[in-house]
Amino acid sequence: MQHLQLSVLFVLAWCLLAVVALVATSSRHTDESTNEGSRTLIYTEKDLREIRQEWERFWYLDSPSHLSPQRVRGGVI
Repeated sequence: MQHLQLSVLFVLAWCLLAVVALVATSSRHTDESTNEGSRTLIYTEKDLREIRQEWERFWYLDSPSHLSPQRVRGGVI
């Protein structure tokens, strides 16, 4: 009976230690890297915006169509 109580107490102590370590680590991490997190988010959003431009450039979607009559540089295509 005493052995069971000691093992339960041991497990609870480890759980408490783990929770304290996680809280201490997460609060310190957010304080130190607030600017880094913002920069990472901005760079990620910028990359996602540039994917569409790159896709259109690769498939020539940003070029004028040669199948429809549109004025380009003074001439009719």
